[in-house]
Amino acid sequence: MTKTTTPQPTPAELGILTVLWRLGPATVREVHAALEHPVGYTTVLKFLQIMTEKKLVRRTESGRTHVYQPVVTEETTQRRMVSDLMDRAFGGSSARLVMQALSTKPASPEELREIRRLLDGLNGDSR
Repeated sequence: MTKTTTPQPTPAELGILTVLWRLGPATVREVHAALEHPVGYTTVLKFLQIMTEKKLVRRTESGRTHVYQPVVTEETTQRRMVSDLMDRAFGGSSARLVMQALSTKPASPEELREIRRLLDGLNGDSR
C-alpha cells in the first residue's frame, strides 16, 4: 500500500502558502496584493491553479470569484520540509541540523530560552 502525500511546495508556492496562512481564505487578487516579491497577477493565478492540481490548496467559488485556502497547515509543511532537509543534507541527524542552523545565524536570547525549554521538555527536566 502506497502512502499518498502532498508534494513539497516550490519556493514560489511556499510564498503563496505563507500569504494564505496569514490571510486565511483569499482570492487571487488578495494573494497578489499581499505577496512580498512582486509578480504578475496572471502568474499568481497560474501558480494557484497548479497548486490546486497538486492539492496544496483548495478552491471554492464565491459568486464569480474563486477563493483559495491551504490544504495543510504551516506547521505541518514546515515539519515535512525540515524532515526532508534533515534526511537529505544531514544524514537524518537532528543534532547536526540544529548545530549548523545555530552556527549560520545565532539565535536571539528569547529563541535560546525557547530552545532550552524544548530540550528540557524532551529530557523530562522540570527546571
